Amino acid sequence: MSVLIQISDTHFGTEQPAVVEALVHWVRAQAPDVLLLTGDITQRATRAQFAAARAFLDRLQVPHTLVIPGNHDIPLYALGARLFTPYGRFEEAFGTQREPVLDRADCLVQALNTTRWWRHEDGELSAGQIETVARRLQAARPGQLRVVAVHQPLVVTRPEDRSNLLHGHARARERWAQAGVDLVLGGHIHLPFAAPLGARGTAWAVQAGTAVSSRVRAGAPNSVNLIRGPLADAEHPRHCLLERWDFTPGSAGFVAAEVRKLPLQVHA
Repeated sequence: MSVLIQISDTHFGTEQPAVVEALVHWVRAQAPDVLLLTGDITQRATRAQFAAARAFLDRLQVPHTLVIPGNHDIPLYALGARLFTPYGRFEEAFGTQREPVLDRADCLVQALNTTRWWRHEDGELSAGQIETVARRLQAARPGQLRVVAVHQPLVVTRPEDRSNLLHGHARARERWAQAGVDLVLGGHIHLPFAAPLGARGTAWAVQAGTAVSSRVRAGAPNSVNLIRGPLADAEHPRHCLLERWDFTPGSAGFVAAEVRKLPLQVHA
């Protein structure tokens, strides 16, 4: 069983120091195998903000860390950088791999770059990205938890968030569910939830809130996700546990807010 932590939308430049320190303490206590940072690492894609984010991740000491950019991680006001080196500052901090893959005995993680330099906020999945991920999912071993990470959401639960859906979301949901995906992790809208990808209810869209930023959404405090799996019991022969941990100022730390058992497809 792997332990995966998803943090998202840290928006360094708007981070809250007390929340950052609490998250460092909490992550170290969980001792996860994998950490996923699903975009909007910075607020304005400055070198100082990327350096702060890099220092934060280094303090977490997680064996496997996968990082993808969000729309805020492309310079907005530095027009020359946006046009000619849109990912230059991201790559200075995290390397040139913007779609990292992790293949472990019990989990397969494919992270995707859904940003486009010519789009301010919207994200996009190309036909090539969708098909490449589908083929990788189909080649996964039966015992692996099959995870895809994006920035903008594949599923939303509120009408006001529909404009934030990824371009290509309908095709990706259909194709990846058919290929055996278990979880699609996303961020962008600062609203944590888990919702089925399709009618069968064995593949899930899992969204994270903002981890440390002051840019919290009404009714959704700073939060992160912890995923344990794959697991098996008499009721669900294949499932994972999704834990949402919220920052609570009164306790000066992250506390368990919700635990859900998500049933998953059984692979031959």
